[in-house]
Amino acid sequence: MTETYRLRRGTADDTEACLRILVSAVTDLGRRQGTSWEADPADLRVRLGSMLDHLAHHAAEWWVAEDAASGTPIGYARSTDRGGLFELTEFFVHPDHQAAGLGADLLAHAFPDGRGEVRAIIATTDLRAQSRYYRAGTVAQFPIVSLEIADPRPLEVASDAEIVRATRADLADLRRIDAAVLEFDRGDEFDWLVEDREGWLLRRDGAAVGYAFVGRHGSGPIATLDPDDQVPLLALVESRAAALGVASLTLEVPMHNGVAMRHLLDRGFRMDAFFTFLMASRPFGQFDRYVVFGPPFIL
Repeated sequence: MTETYRLRRGTADDTEACLRILVSAVTDLGRRQGTSWEADPADLRVRLGSMLDHLAHHAAEWWVAEDAASGTPIGYARSTDRGGLFELTEFFVHPDHQAAGLGADLLAHAFPDGRGEVRAIIATTDLRAQSRYYRAGTVAQFPIVSLEIADPRPLEVASDAEIVRATRADLADLRRIDAAVLEFDRGDEFDWLVEDREGWLLRRDGAAVGYAFVGRHGSGPIATLDPDDQVPLLALVESRAAALGVASLTLEVPMHNGVAMRHLLDRGFRMDAFFTFLMASRPFGQFDRYVVFGPPFIL
């Protein structure tokens, strides 16, 4: 049989090619599902650059498929491992090369069986990909919806807790909250987050009980020990987005997170038709008090 593609490990030199594959694959999915999603790779590189560089640097597995004849990259898949939470962060194949066995091969390399205490994927509704994820040992846990507002506005909410800026000195508190809410902590990912976005801590009687991250090119995650404590942090995120000049604020909310859903809908946020699912090898975490990292590549 003639070889049509080859797999190799990804390197930093593959970043731009992988971004082009991502744009092609997501644009094609949007067209097939009747939603519109068009993006300029150069603009997307500005908005996603820090996150993509972080995922590349901290990848547990990163595999690239290239055309056997030309050597052109035509697909890639990448995963990360954070203390036993093994997460598929990206899995994209160029539309011209889908449904040819390449995707299954990529997934087997980047998301190998038996890896991780919990295996998780934030998956689109692409049926072909979903069937592969079930075969990879994961099951749909719940949907995650993008809630968007075109004009974020300042908002003050009464609370018996104070909100203070998070710094590297607060990494232990951030990790403790993650361990309580997600059952895992991000490890050194918080080092990147506090530099990439504004980090904020909710403190009550001196103890950290929640956190939130907000930036110009994406917001989240948000986590609280008590679901109701999300409200002052959601108000803070919207207020800071307005202050930063963010034209459109999007938050990725698990749909059983009733506190966040009701607050944001009451504020005028609208649900996007393009949503995702958390797929995992078993139930974990308390997602009724959690808002996912946005854009939703990782939890």
